[in-house]
Amino acid sequence: MTAEIIEKFLDKNEAEGKPVQIHFKERSSIAGIFVKGKDYNELKSKNFWRIVNNNVAGQWAQTKDINLTRLFNGLSFTKLSKTDN
Repeated sequence: MTAEIIEKFLDKNEAEGKPVQIHFKERSSIAGIFVKGKDYNELKSKNFWRIVNNNVAGQWAQTKDINLTRLFNGLSFTKLSKTDN
């Protein structure tokens, strides 16, 4: 997916801070939260996204520890969808 498509999904679904189901081409899907950190615009321009896995979302909410996030390349995404959480 392109950065524009991903950003449009996030804006349209008001997904900031909310879990999103992310489907990949070559790995299992995950539920995670897109993080808008200090480097958000730079990463977005390169189609990289900082994501917190739903498994550590509670810890992330308390600490905002950047080490809990992982970087993903948007080109490996096949689909984004809302989660029930």
